[in-house]
Amino acid sequence: MPIFHAVVLGIIQALTEFLPVSSTAHLILVPWFLGWNDGGLTFDVALHAGTLLAVIIYFFRDWVQIIGQGFGLRMTGGDRDIQENRSLLWLLAAASIPIGIVGYMFDKQADTTWRQPYVIGTMLIVVGIVMWIAERRLVGGKKMSTIQWSDGIVVGLAQAVSVIPGTSRSGATISAGLFRNMNRETAARFSFLLSTPAIAAAVAKKAYDIHKAGGIPPDMKTPIVVGIIVSGLLGAVVIAFFLRYLRRDSLMPFVYYRIVFGIIVIALAAFFRFSAG
Repeated sequence: MPIFHAVVLGIIQALTEFLPVSSTAHLILVPWFLGWNDGGLTFDVALHAGTLLAVIIYFFRDWVQIIGQGFGLRMTGGDRDIQENRSLLWLLAAASIPIGIVGYMFDKQADTTWRQPYVIGTMLIVVGIVMWIAERRLVGGKKMSTIQWSDGIVVGLAQAVSVIPGTSRSGATISAGLFRNMNRETAARFSFLLSTPAIAAAVAKKAYDIHKAGGIPPDMKTPIVVGIIVSGLLGAVVIAFFLRYLRRDSLMPFVYYRIVFGIIVIALAAFFRFSAG
């Protein structure tokens, strides 16, 4: 894989993993449109490792506080909302169970039969509509300090749906948070915290698959390093931008983008199939 391709795909991963537009859709479709090699499983692991790096960089202090409180330590000087929700660690752990089960059951489908334009385009549109409904009924008010177990389970179930390409982990989980009366920033923050164990598990599983298959090809070592660095550092910047954006603005630009993009994907898939026929 050329280094330029690794940089471009790393930028796409950083932008689309945390913005609610579906990173999987873009990382499948952009190489398809441009005729590039997407790097396969090996580079997919690199990009997800970069995503994991981004959430660890940005939420490091939060995770230290969450873990410490979860094990009964007295944490001072941290985030006040997290400090008031001492069960947050175990709530996040419970909310991570659905995606673990669904990912284990449908891992092959997610990497094969579901990775085709009609599925991706449909999910882009459907989740865009769900985001629009969630935004329209927004009542807000619920902060990290008042998130309950039922809220976490609902958001966790939404995260499980994100194994379908085109869904968007952040789009599904932020929408679920809004339906549970979280404000936009809290919904996004909880979404990103919840993504951390799921991404870590996915990276570990796929890294093990690469190890079983013979390890990293020599010609992929440099692109992997580049992909991790670009997606990790830029991803942390995108998280900061998006959380600040949600304090004052709505999800509607992303809703419009998803629906238009989904329609284009389905139209192009139909055109190429028709032309091929």
